[in-house]
Amino acid sequence: MHPGLSIIFFTTASGAGFALLALLGVGAPLALVPTSSWFALTALAVAVLLAAGGLFSSTFHLGRPERAWRAFSQWRSSWLSREGVLAVLTFVPAAIFGIGWVFFGARGGVIGLCGFFTAALAAATVFSTGMLYATLKPIHQWHNRWTVPNYLMLALMSGWLILDFLVRFWERRAGATAFWTLLAVLAAWQLKEAYWRFIDTTSAPSTVASATALGRRGRVRLLEAPHTEENYLLQEMGFRVARRHARRLRRIARSAAFAVPAVLTLLALLAGGAVGMAAAAIAVISAGLGLVVERWLFFAEARHTVTLYYGAEAV
Repeated sequence: MHPGLSIIFFTTASGAGFALLALLGVGAPLALVPTSSWFALTALAVAVLLAAGGLFSSTFHLGRPERAWRAFSQWRSSWLSREGVLAVLTFVPAAIFGIGWVFFGARGGVIGLCGFFTAALAAATVFSTGMLYATLKPIHQWHNRWTVPNYLMLALMSGWLILDFLVRFWERRAGATAFWTLLAVLAAWQLKEAYWRFIDTTSAPSTVASATALGRRGRVRLLEAPHTEENYLLQEMGFRVARRHARRLRRIARSAAFAVPAVLTLLALLAGGAVGMAAAAIAVISAGLGLVVERWLFFAEARHTVTLYYGAEAV
């Protein structure tokens, strides 16, 4: 699949934003994060900017962005529509939660309940994003059991990394936050490796023989191209990345998105103070760059069944 930059930014930024919203929605009522109004304002602003900015960027991938509102109408059958509806609904309790916490210092009662609602809706939004890809049967690299857990865990990892960095402006040693951040990074890494092993060792059941129903007549091969020039299907669904490039990009993703943040988070956990803050900041930057590479690969390595009619023997 063609890795559009707007979709890459959307899936990375919005995932981090909604995950941070979820962590704040649970952490504030339970007093697991700093209770300062300034912390609330800063953390919620970062979360909303990432979530809303990612959602807005996704419209640039549409042929007619002004018609994006129509996506909300098919929520009964479309995960894309459910994602949009849930994303918008998340901001309703988030607004009440944020106003109560920032301006009135309230974190319990109705405000705390809105925090939990915010967390649940934010998690459901990220889940819907993962399901949007996991339910696409023509793409074997997406239609599998690893896609949704990876989306959820990578978003959670991003949220923890940002939260760990922000907390350090109010707490010199954020031991508990750094500990859970480290666990999230390691868990996300393991899930990503499992996903890569799966797509490397399996293939879709469809082949050019089964797609054309000519397999019983012998080996099936393309006689001539269906078109004389590249069309929309090939541009969007026939994108291919060379195996050597994929291996190189995977190494970059492993290092930048997982290994470096894990080491720096461990350093922040042990050191604290200015060293811990610097380590947490670099961990956020490294993970952000690494996740962009990881998400580019997620799209670039996906092969649509339709390419069987354009020369591919298997997907």
